[in-house]
Amino acid sequence: MSSEKNWHSMPVEEVFKMLDTSPSGLSQEEARRRLEVYGYNRLEEEKKVSPLKLFIEQFKNPLTALLLFATILSLLIGETLDAVVIIVLVLAGALLGFYQEYRAERALEALKKMSSPQATVIRDGVIKVVSSEEVVPGDIIVLSAGDKIAADARLIETVDLRVDEAILTGESAPVDKETGILEVDTPLAERTNMVFAGTAVVYGKGKGVVVATGTNTELGKIAESLQEVKTEKTPLEKQLDMLGKVLLILMVIVATIVSLVGMFYWKMRLIDLILWAVSLAVAAVPEALPVIVTGSLAIGVYKMAKRKAIVRKLPAVETLGSTTYICSDKTGTMTKGEMTVVKAWIFDQEIEVTGTGYQPVGKLLSNKEPVNISENKALELLLLNAFNNNDAQLVQEDSKWTLRGDTTEGALKVFALKAGINQSLERIGEIPFSSERKRMSTLHPWREFNVMFVKGATEIILQLSSKIMLPSGKLFDINEDIRERIMKVNDDFARQGLRNIAFAVKFFPSEKNVIKEEDEGDLIFLGIAALIDPPRPEVYPALETCRRAGIKVAMITGDHKLTAVTVAKQLGLLDEGDVVITGTELEKLNDNDLENMVEKIRVFARVSPEHKLRIVRALKKKNHVVAMTGDGVNDAPALKAADVGIAMGITGSEVAKEAAAMVLADDNFATIVEAIKLGREIFENIRKYLIYLLSANIAELLTPLFATFLGLPIPFTATQLLWINLITDGAPAIALSLEPGEPDLLERKPRKPNSPIFTREEIIGFLVTTPLILTISLTLLFKNLIDLGIPEVEARTTLFTTMILTELLLAYLLRSLRRPIYELSPLRNKTLILVLILSFVIQLGMLSIPIVQAALNISKISIDDFEKALIVLALIFVTVETSKAIIRILEKRQYP
Repeated sequence: MSSEKNWHSMPVEEVFKMLDTSPSGLSQEEARRRLEVYGYNRLEEEKKVSPLKLFIEQFKNPLTALLLFATILSLLIGETLDAVVIIVLVLAGALLGFYQEYRAERALEALKKMSSPQATVIRDGVIKVVSSEEVVPGDIIVLSAGDKIAADARLIETVDLRVDEAILTGESAPVDKETGILEVDTPLAERTNMVFAGTAVVYGKGKGVVVATGTNTELGKIAESLQEVKTEKTPLEKQLDMLGKVLLILMVIVATIVSLVGMFYWKMRLIDLILWAVSLAVAAVPEALPVIVTGSLAIGVYKMAKRKAIVRKLPAVETLGSTTYICSDKTGTMTKGEMTVVKAWIFDQEIEVTGTGYQPVGKLLSNKEPVNISENKALELLLLNAFNNNDAQLVQEDSKWTLRGDTTEGALKVFALKAGINQSLERIGEIPFSSERKRMSTLHPWREFNVMFVKGATEIILQLSSKIMLPSGKLFDINEDIRERIMKVNDDFARQGLRNIAFAVKFFPSEKNVIKEEDEGDLIFLGIAALIDPPRPEVYPALETCRRAGIKVAMITGDHKLTAVTVAKQLGLLDEGDVVITGTELEKLNDNDLENMVEKIRVFARVSPEHKLRIVRALKKKNHVVAMTGDGVNDAPALKAADVGIAMGITGSEVAKEAAAMVLADDNFATIVEAIKLGREIFENIRKYLIYLLSANIAELLTPLFATFLGLPIPFTATQLLWINLITDGAPAIALSLEPGEPDLLERKPRKPNSPIFTREEIIGFLVTTPLILTISLTLLFKNLIDLGIPEVEARTTLFTTMILTELLLAYLLRSLRRPIYELSPLRNKTLILVLILSFVIQLGMLSIPIVQAALNISKISIDDFEKALIVLALIFVTVETSKAIIRILEKRQYP
């Protein structure tokens, strides 16, 4: 049976008729028959991809294919060591990617775990406890406080029933349930005559007829939408794929040109020609790139873990750094997820309540001065009412206060404790709260009286009250003027997004020990308490940082529009011209209309899971890199659809955590800012490495061509080129990826999703000018040595040494692509300095060994070689630093 039918708009009798059931429930035999028809009440697992297929998928990108081709070529020319190095790097990257993806797709398993293991049903007119998997449409389920609801059901009886639906709808306060008929277009969050699988009963009891089980429940729809959502490649993955294709084309072009030159100019033997062309092609391949990228991201994961953020998918760290839009859940993410009394009103006196959450620390202030409770009789009675007409319990565990019971009642108890009211009065009578009555009354012995405390909706309590108590304790009759003043205060609070609870009292003789509804009249009105789920204090500065970083933030919540707007204003999220929209209004927009206005919307209220997916997809169509934070089951599809999903570790459901790429262990929105900074730092370091690698490799490719034009011999042998690659593309590059982030990273605008890895200025300065100057310098140095009659072996040795020293210098200079090198302390990246020194020492040591000299076809390195190298080093230093200065001027950036 599908939940697509509008069960909430049908009379109970019609529901019974359509499901062929009754208040006595199904027979055991009929329940078994329906179990065969509808299947077990559980969510089907998505078909898993085999581990072998997952592993093979890791090799389906141009760069990896290029590296594998380079491995084959290396083996063909006898360079076994180089081939082994390349294949080890490729396998390491593939295994790490396989491990990450193998663990990533577990959202449906988590959804299954959320199902209640048992359910109470009525069968053959008798209450029975059965496995939740055996619940079928038409079953009558019995609900009581603490139950996890096993299936979607239309309510047929309720007694003070309240259900926590935050995990499904995002609504922060428990929902009062009733049995009345609702309008057809009533949003999911307002279907008060329905209960849904996965939610929990927090108060009262009730009965319902099951209308949907398994994948037909609202929870099941989310499971299906998770299967439909495809995970897209991150901006970095797309850019590296493109780079791999470019390098593949470059390698073919280089090999072709060199082959033609070698054949017709150098008159090389075919075997030597093949070896030379292959060596140049291998030199063009960045074999260390996958491990550099993976290593950079892994380091980012480690750093984020120390900052309370657990990254489940490596590319998410870089993607967050590219984020242009954050869609954030309100409840528990931007707010504390804890109701708090923030204001109170006693006749003509407004009181501010400080402190947030369930920790009973705060003050009651009137005109910024502490309120003297003993001198305010009305407030004292209101606080006694809040403390005793209350079923919530506050428990202190490991220095943390937690609530057991209704969040509103918990907030009222904390309110009383902040004022020092903790007198627990014996409860001798009670009239429970119900959604129809909208009030709750309790009777207690107090002094020489028995006192009845009443709390509930302001309009109801006011209607039942005939007098009002002043702070002095004096009573006045409530006339029309006083009534209007009270309702004005109530409306003013409501417009601020506050939830209002009114309080009243009635005194009886001590012999009175039973109360009935008819006793709830002629009450003495005490005042109003106004509650809100308060914003997290650290969110405001985090939002300011996002604003400076050029990242837009939208609040998405299941709460009421007024509440959401109030929180948004407190956080400074709403500016002039920003739009606030509800789920009902969103449904009236087609996809094109939503795309056209989505960037102006800052608050989405009363939204459903389908709405969240539409929002994320609309933003992505506007070319935004979207991060989605959330904690509920309802967030899972959007978390998976977003470029990077961020789940809450404390309040988040297992479904959200499994669907997300990142989990915040401290549920702290501010932690995201750290992730953004780290993501930008990682991407910047990857860019530095690529520029370092490509500028050097381009020079290695161009130098033989320039030498050809000048009629010179081959400047590098095949083995020399491979040695240069081995020494310079490994450890120095990895060390360069550890460079700390620059101070202005969060002041820069986000990188556009489809923008190239390098800017035009960077290409001209670092990938054209620098390699060109280096190529010309090396070629002229080589020509000068040959013209002086120096043997080719010694000339190549000087050129070989110069090339290695230049690349080590480049690694140091490219620690920043903007800032002059003298502004960067060497101690900022001790690893790089150590690696450069060790590389230089190892280079000297290895090349002093005769067997190595013979293998590389070089002579012993002399001081004269270093002197000549210094000229080239000086030219490269000036070229790189000048390029940085020109880029700074062109971009008109200010650097601290």
